[in-house]
Amino acid sequence: MINRIKQHLVVGVLALLALSAAAQEKTPAAVIRDFQNRKFGMFIHWGPVSLRGTEIGWSRGDQVPAAEYDSLYKEFDPVLFDADAIAALAASAGMKYLTITARHHDGFCLWPTAFTSYNIKNTPYKKDIVGALAKACRKRGLKFCIYYSVLDWYHPDYPMHSPSQKAPDTNSDMSRYVLFMKNQLKELITQYDPYMLWFDGAWESPWTEAMGRDMYAYLKKLKPDVITNNRLGKVMAGMSNEKIDLSRMVGDYDTPEQIVGKLNMETPWESSFTICKQWAWKPNDPMKSLNQCLSIIAQTVGGNGNLLLNIGPMPDGRVEARQATRLREIGAWLKQNGEAVYNTLGGPYEPNEVYATTRKGNTIFLFVLKTDTASLVLKPIPGRAVKNASIIGGGSLTIGVNGAGIAVPLPDRTDRLPYVIRLELDGSAENLPLIP
Repeated sequence: MINRIKQHLVVGVLALLALSAAAQEKTPAAVIRDFQNRKFGMFIHWGPVSLRGTEIGWSRGDQVPAAEYDSLYKEFDPVLFDADAIAALAASAGMKYLTITARHHDGFCLWPTAFTSYNIKNTPYKKDIVGALAKACRKRGLKFCIYYSVLDWYHPDYPMHSPSQKAPDTNSDMSRYVLFMKNQLKELITQYDPYMLWFDGAWESPWTEAMGRDMYAYLKKLKPDVITNNRLGKVMAGMSNEKIDLSRMVGDYDTPEQIVGKLNMETPWESSFTICKQWAWKPNDPMKSLNQCLSIIAQTVGGNGNLLLNIGPMPDGRVEARQATRLREIGAWLKQNGEAVYNTLGGPYEPNEVYATTRKGNTIFLFVLKTDTASLVLKPIPGRAVKNASIIGGGSLTIGVNGAGIAVPLPDRTDRLPYVIRLELDGSAENLPLIP
């Protein structure tokens, strides 16, 4: 009973704090614009669970008994982990930032935190993985970002101890847990100075929207320009790609998951995708083709979003060779076509399965995704004419203009990979209205 009273008091206090901070301190617009211009990042889901090849967090108490799962750290010794090699791989893939699961829903910490013994220092490996990646990213010019779960099914003070639990544990103490979170987040910011904090796991009932707003305000006091996603709160596009209530969003940008977000020129967003099916490493996990990866990139930037593409290192710390090969293939494509991706705006046309567009200066970049198409017809561009058309890495094109719009003849290409056409206009493409 006392714990329940304390819980209600904590929620009440946080609600008052949230009201007093109703006008959220926002991350500077220039910082958000820098994030949006980067377009493409690496997500890494990794931890002791890689020893079993099951999903991180979610397989605890399901595919792997909880007691066994919680003991995996005792044999976690990724002797072939090379932070420099992973950062170099991200850079070779054309990625501009990297996000590591410093602490997932299972509660295990990939850094030597002072606030729980369930961390990398107490494994046979012992070395600070978060610190090594932070250093390697800065060396390669990548922005370093940290994933941190709001929920923790391992921690005794978090009232839910598995995804199947129906009612909160009344012996847990949410006020102590929130303090634990704040201590760890201060530790992460102080020690590693992350560009971004990527939150997850706020959907369970013990975590309230008021707690999310209070945590956001706390982080802004620690580091005013740190970027956060919107998963401190309850409102996000998520896997169903829902339209969200922006007045309730806690954080700087929206987070569609395993789906390309909708074209949006107002609210920043980032889609997260797995390169295989599972977030954590799984042997023989089916992997996306190069065509699929490139189409996801094109549709994402065409919708004015960012893409966070996930890999899962193996138990010994290496990135699986086939995943590394796929990333380098993406990087080779971006090396040629990157001008259509980085530092661009989405639109003016809405992306679809056949094409997507971005724009910069006086140029519209047309990504051709369905490469067996003989021609495309685009709706007219209001107040603009196309002066020149050419394929990036190829020759010029002769386009036609008629009442139906802009007719773009497409070459027959043997490689069948998406490619990009430059459409140079007689005026700015950036201030065009969206063309439905």
